[in-house]
Amino acid sequence: MKNRTLLILALATSFGFGFAFKTIITKEPSEPQTIRKVTSIGGIFFKCKDTKKIKEWYKTNLGLNTNQYGTVFEWYQGADSTKKGFTQWSPFNEKTKYFEPSVKDFMINYRVENIESLVAELKKNNVTILDTIQSYDYGKFVHILDIESNKIELWEPNDIVYEKLGIQLNSKTTK
Repeated sequence: MKNRTLLILALATSFGFGFAFKTIITKEPSEPQTIRKVTSIGGIFFKCKDTKKIKEWYKTNLGLNTNQYGTVFEWYQGADSTKKGFTQWSPFNEKTKYFEPSVKDFMINYRVENIESLVAELKKNNVTILDTIQSYDYGKFVHILDIESNKIELWEPNDIVYEKLGIQLNSKTTK
């Protein structure tokens, strides 16, 4: 009788632990996991007739610290206020082909996280991906089209390297 009671107790305990383990393992997350997409604006690019004159105008009238590429705005990230972030502002010659296939006179660069996963998700949503992900020391880039055929540049930045590059070029940021 004693052995039978111990056997029933052992089976009941095993069943209880097994049920608890299965519940823990198969428990659904309280919120669905999503890919964090755009984290901020990475850059504003626009066409103009004379890039040198337009940069000088913005420098004189609006105080931008311009360089050969435009200007870089420096800011601190909201999620971690100890980390710097950067946004590029660049005028392009009106005849540039860089914005193609878009016919618009502007292009926006968005800062993103985990660009590979994001591109995979965009492909599932039938978003037009214009090129492959290009990697540089200061970040990864890819170009897409929105539903009105505006070209968009996605940038997964490496802000530490990006800042060092600006220092090497002796470029001041606009703060």
